[in-house]
Amino acid sequence: MTRPPHRIALLNPNTNTATTTLMTGIAQALCPPKVEVQGHTMMLGPSIITNEAALDAAAKQVVTVGVGLASAGADALIVSAFGDPGLMELRDRVDIPVVGIAEAGMAEASEGGRRFSIITTTPDLDASIRSKVALYGHDDHLASLRISEGDAFAVMSDEARMSAALISIAQQCETDGAEALLLGGGPLARAAKAVDNAIPLPIIEPVSAGLRQALVALGLSTPFLEKRSEMSLS
Repeated sequence: MTRPPHRIALLNPNTNTATTTLMTGIAQALCPPKVEVQGHTMMLGPSIITNEAALDAAAKQVVTVGVGLASAGADALIVSAFGDPGLMELRDRVDIPVVGIAEAGMAEASEGGRRFSIITTTPDLDASIRSKVALYGHDDHLASLRISEGDAFAVMSDEARMSAALISIAQQCETDGAEALLLGGGPLARAAKAVDNAIPLPIIEPVSAGLRQALVALGLSTPFLEKRSEMSLS
């Protein structure tokens, strides 16, 4: 079998294979021809990342696996958890593009200087998410961070419950001055359509944003703002 010209490795920093399949499918659907997204589930670590200890544990695995995949010929890596665990260290260790879905999602959500809100289901990651907002330079663009109530495991294990919880907090964001909403988690992609149908604001799904950023880094796509300018001139 001929190897595709471009191979993007999507790293799911938790041990949930169903989540890997979900996120890999989302990314692959957005790829141009002859680009393959290969999902990789961590063999060790948390089954779901809901606190900073889980983020730290996941980071170690992401770096180890990511370095190995780069050595094996991957053309780009996507760290597909909203905390971007291991992202900066992995970038220091490999010579291929490494994308984090939180970084990519925030960049897309703030395009054109718009203000955005993050909606998510992990209250114990409040401080961590805010630190990433600051690290990536989006303090002035963040309208709000809204987090659903209740146990994150319970909320995320039921798609209908997760969708309802995200819609509820998304509606609150409309009064926060948000011009766009960013889903704060890869597994939350299951609720993206439901939230989009219920809320008039643009919805940014971070796995898709990560894939788009990876394609740009590989020279296979044009940055969104440049595309928008081209469309306005046509």
